[in-house]
Amino acid sequence: MNYLAHLLLAEPTPEGRVGAVAGDFLKGPVTAELAPAVAAGVLLHRAIDRFTDAHPAHRRSRTRLSAARRRFAGIVVDVCYDHFLGARWNDHATMPLEAFTREVYAELTANLALLPPSATAVVRRMAERDWLGSYRELAFAARALDGIAARRPRLAGLAGAGEEIAREYDGLAEDFEAFFPELRAAVPGLTCEAWRAARSVAATAPLSRPRARG
Repeated sequence: MNYLAHLLLAEPTPEGRVGAVAGDFLKGPVTAELAPAVAAGVLLHRAIDRFTDAHPAHRRSRTRLSAARRRFAGIVVDVCYDHFLGARWNDHATMPLEAFTREVYAELTANLALLPPSATAVVRRMAERDWLGSYRELAFAARALDGIAARRPRLAGLAGAGEEIAREYDGLAEDFEAFFPELRAAVPGLTCEAWRAARSVAATAPLSRPRARG
């Protein structure tokens, strides 16, 4: 899933949402350097990605794309699903989209110090340009994919992927509606697992030694 879905499914706390974004930028094992609530957010992000990639509806969506873009199909479908979530927001969330994005932007920008350095500029642009609210427009999702292609040469095949989304729109929308309620139903269990793992990581942190008095 992409930013909008991860932030909706994150625990509704600043640390949980920081972790939801940081999950795209932190690679490798989660360490005790992260606050437990942020670590749990990162681990939940990863669990959601694993659930998503294995789900039959998401796999079906990937096969709807042309063979030329099949290598990048996961990225295309993730961005496409954020579009469907934004466009059908009231079917899947209780807080209005504008209020949700305003709250999220405020929390993320107030907690930039908790994010990896590589994420801070992205979060600033996200807030300034209202990425989260804009995903409901298919044209924005298409431009987002074109932007990824332009910034990362190895993903140049994403350019023009918006045309494929438009061509397969109805089938992709059907897949999303089969998938997203099941992901939401799984999130409470995934969150509990993420917290157990985060507490286990925190327990490995070395205890600070008391200073000698003299």
